[in-house]
Amino acid sequence: MRSPFASRALLMLLVALIVLVYGFPYAFLVSTSLKSPQAALAIPPTLLPQQLSIENYANIGEHPTVQRSFGNSIIIALLSTVITIALAVPAAYAVARYATWAGKAFLFVVLITRLIPPVAVGIPLFVIMRALGLIDTHLGVALAHSTISVPLGIWLLASFMESIPRELEEAARVDGCSRFGALLRIIIPVASGGIAVTAIFVFLASWNEFLFSLLLSSTGVKTAPIAIAEFKTQYSIQWGTMTSLAVLFSLPVIIFSLLMQKRIIAGLTVGAVKG
Repeated sequence: MRSPFASRALLMLLVALIVLVYGFPYAFLVSTSLKSPQAALAIPPTLLPQQLSIENYANIGEHPTVQRSFGNSIIIALLSTVITIALAVPAAYAVARYATWAGKAFLFVVLITRLIPPVAVGIPLFVIMRALGLIDTHLGVALAHSTISVPLGIWLLASFMESIPRELEEAARVDGCSRFGALLRIIIPVASGGIAVTAIFVFLASWNEFLFSLLLSSTGVKTAPIAIAEFKTQYSIQWGTMTSLAVLFSLPVIIFSLLMQKRIIAGLTVGAVKG
């Protein structure tokens, strides 16, 4: 029989291997960003820089449009998060509380929309936004991102709403609250952990989105992923600048995820055990 020590060692080895596989691309990204622009283009590429250089980071100041694109990404991600939560909370509440066949069918339709490739709705979405005059605006891109995030938000929040005892809402109704008042004063505060987790996922999805940002933005509201991709042209690829920008673009997400790690785990386990 295998000893507990051997089993634990095997498990730790497997975990270390998984971390290595997932972490190697990012480690190589950071390594390339710390090479000189000439060394970043070397063939064959080297794993570690022979000499550390911050020249790629210093060159970012020469591209003011890139700095503005980071601000656009923040604004659009925040707008998308607000829109998604505002739509997903009442929809998830209705599905969880009424529990009708129409609600179940609605959840199924929501799931179907998650299975549709975003590229399939890119052109129709562009036509709609152009008709509404929302091309190259923060609101237009945020609405496009919300089309991806709202189904995810409804699915997550519906499970959170179902875990909240109905007795809490019924007690509020007896005390004179309307259903909408009970939602605002009882359900939303109790489900704040699940709402926070959903908001985090929605924000990250908008922060990393590329296709709709490319279709619906021009020079005015260009997001960071688009600005980074523009350093790859038909004439050259500026690997040093691209990798340094990619590192800076990923840092807020990494730091935010580490700070909110406990809250994310706590929110994801809400509703796992009932009773």
